[in-house]
Amino acid sequence: MDLLDWHRGRLTSRRLAVLVKHMPRDSAVAQELHGEASEWSVCDYLLAAAVDHLAAANWMFASVNTDEDAEPPAPPVPVPRPGETPAEAAADEPGAPSRGDLLRFFS
Repeated sequence: MDLLDWHRGRLTSRRLAVLVKHMPRDSAVAQELHGEASEWSVCDYLLAAAVDHLAAANWMFASVNTDEDAEPPAPPVPVPRPGETPAEAAADEPGAPSRGDLLRFFS
């Protein structure tokens, strides 16, 4: 497709807008407008959330079932999302509950 067709009057503005709006995710326009986020679909975000929740559940299980003398396991690190640095992701998360908090909750 020749974009000069719009200038020549062979391509309407509406048709050009529809073509630009429905470009694939890996197009240069989508990359420029949305950055890394254009590479992630809804399924990718849902999968990252599922991985984060599973890691948190495993961490809670390990925290509750460790000996009191043993050092508690480190809290899980969330999967990095596009457009945010790991420091920003960690800042959004509230403080990790202590072993005692988990025992009180699950008892």
